[in-house]
Parts: sequence; C-alpha cells; structure tokens
Amino acid sequence: MARSALGVAVVGAGMAGRAHAAGYRAAATVFGEGIPDVRLVAIADANGAFATDAARRFGYQRAETSWQAVADADDIDVVSVVVANTLHREIVEGLLAAGKHVLCEKPMAPSVEDAQAMVAAARACRQQTGVGFTFRRSPAIAAIANLVEQEVIGTPVHFNGHYWCDYGVDPSGPMSWRYKGNPGSGALSDIGSHVLDVAEFVCGPIESVRGAVLSTVITERALPIGTTVGHAAAALSDIREPVENEDLVTFTATFASGATGTMSASRVAYGLANSLGFELFTTSGAATFDVARPGEFGFMDGTPAAATNGYRQVPVGPAHPYLAGGLAMDFPGVGYGQNDLFVWQARAFLEQVAGVSVLPHVASFEDGLHNMRLLRAVTESAKAGDASDLVG
Repeated sequence: MARSALGVAVVGAGMAGRAHAAGYRAAATVFGEGIPDVRLVAIADANGAFATDAARRFGYQRAETSWQAVADADDIDVVSVVVANTLHREIVEGLLAAGKHVLCEKPMAPSVEDAQAMVAAARACRQQTGVGFTFRRSPAIAAIANLVEQEVIGTPVHFNGHYWCDYGVDPSGPMSWRYKGNPGSGALSDIGSHVLDVAEFVCGPIESVRGAVLSTVITERALPIGTTVGHAAAALSDIREPVENEDLVTFTATFASGATGTMSASRVAYGLANSLGFELFTTSGAATFDVARPGEFGFMDGTPAAATNGYRQVPVGPAHPYLAGGLAMDFPGVGYGQNDLFVWQARAFLEQVAGVSVLPHVASFEDGLHNMRLLRAVTESAKAGDASDLVG
C-alpha cells in the first residue's frame, strides 16, 4: 500500500483502551524508519466524557460516542477495538466492512462461534487484522521462546504458568460486565487467555486440557452508582446481582510435543495486583519469568562448572527482542514495563498495515480463534469433571 500517513482510532476509552491509545502515540518513535507518519484521529466510547478526556490526554484530534462514527470516517485507517468482549464481533465486522484495519483485544469474542464469524469476515476482506496478546511482546518472554525454538535448552517437559490478580478480591467492588456471562467468561477468559497464549508461544500448541476447576468465591456484587472505569472502586447502590462466572480456574494441559502444563488464573489473589509468571523445565535446562521483574528472566543449563552452576538472573538488553531501537534509551539495564508492550504491539500492527517487515506480526485472528477453542475446552473439562480434548 502507499505509504501515506495512517489515521488511527481506538474504540474504548477504559483502562486497556487508554493503553492502546498511548501505544499508538509512541509507536512511530521506536525502531527507526519504516512506517508512514501516524495521525492520532479519534477515541470513541459510549461515555462521551471518557472519550473526550482520553482524546485530550493522548493527543487525538477528536472524540466520538459510537464505533459507527469511526467506521464512517474517511480519515481513519487503523482501529483498535478495546471494549467488553460481548461487543467485539459486531464492532469488528462493522469496521472490516468499512475498510478499516482492525486490532481486537483479547479474548477475541464471547464464543467460538462468534470468533469463527470474525475470522470469516477477515478472510473475505483485504485488510490486516490481529488480536492483542501483548505478552508476546515481552522481551524476556520472547527471549525464552527463542531459546526453546533454537533448542538451546532442550525440549520442554513442564510449563507451570499463572496469572494471579486481586481486582476482584474485595466483595465491595462494584458489579461490572466482567462478572457477567457463562462459566469460563470470568477469570479464565479475562486473564487465563493470556496464560494459554504465553504457554503456546513458549512451548508450542496445546493438544488437550484436563482436570479443570472453575470456582466463584464472591457470589454477588452491588451495582455501581454511575459509570466505572476498569477495576476502579465506585459508590454502590442498594441493588445486588449475582456473579455469573468464575473468580479462579486451575487446569492441566498436554502439549503436542508431549510436554505437560499446569496453569491457573485468579482475580481474587489477595495482594497480587498483576502477577503473571511461569516456570519452564526442559530436557537440558530451565527458565523462569515474573512480570513483577519484567527486565530479567531466570535461566539455567549445564554449561557452567558444577561448583558455580545454578539459576542466574539474566538482565534484558539490546541482545534480546524489541529492546534495540525499541526504547528511547536502548541500553543494557534500562528498564521497561507492561505499558511498553502496547507500544511494540502497536508498532508491529502498523508495520503489518504498511507492509513493513521489521517486527514479527501480532497474533492473527486464527490465533484468537484457537485461543477461544482452548478456553472452551477448559470450560468443558470443568463441566464434565473429566478430560476435554481440543477439537477443531
């Protein structure tokens, strides 16, 4: 395509929507030349005040109160969809029909069937599409994945992964869309989808899941007075409604390679605001990652002499993915955080749209559909109380 300026919009001005908005703002500053100029055009949200505030704060030209306004706009080429999961299909299909390139937040859809329809819509058009599995952009996680792919530490044997958060631990937290929906649409879909994607990113495809348990700890919540953003507290009304989905999930998995996975996700992990991590054990080494220390990863192999061998912490630097050219100060020991992952993701998607091949592409709609099938398999395992093989 012609390398004229790309007009960008974000649909959704909540917590993750703001991360996308900030990501596009910084994307053109990293990795040198390659993509066209980026025009920050619009932030859209059903709450006009949220949209206006986000547009002002992140330097976008205007605010809109509907995704249809974004679809109809001639000056917008690229759109991130960052709203409640149940709204993804309608908005994505509408934007694709309007000729926009679409990056959709995870999980891709409320159901496998909706995700299948979105994949079909993407295949029927010529635009670029992707799903926002941002942890694929972690330099440390990508470095570990490279070690596995290059067989530096042997073949994976066991992946133990978790995503533990406490945004739902307070019973006085307000009811929101996150607590509504069928079993599997709670902690599993919201944050467990990240665990599954990271597990496959590092170890390859999962073949089956078993022994899943879905548990709801807080069974009802009060409706807020007014509108809330993200996981923020709010004044509460006297109206209480049941929590419809799970607060935590645990399950095991078998990878196509024969490796075993043990995984969990929780939104009621007291004291852990945002704790994604894993341990990987292989035939000739091991690696660890903790998002609380994003600028390093643990590593061990048989290379050093026995007297000095053991786990060592590897500081992430320009020798690892995304750091060289990816930070204003791309120097060893200079830290980065989760917000930077949105910058690198935005840059990668803009490169896809522009036909530039510097960064690996973002996760595809097909990847998003596969992730939805995994989520369904975990949910079916929990319902059956037995094994549930991934089919299709």
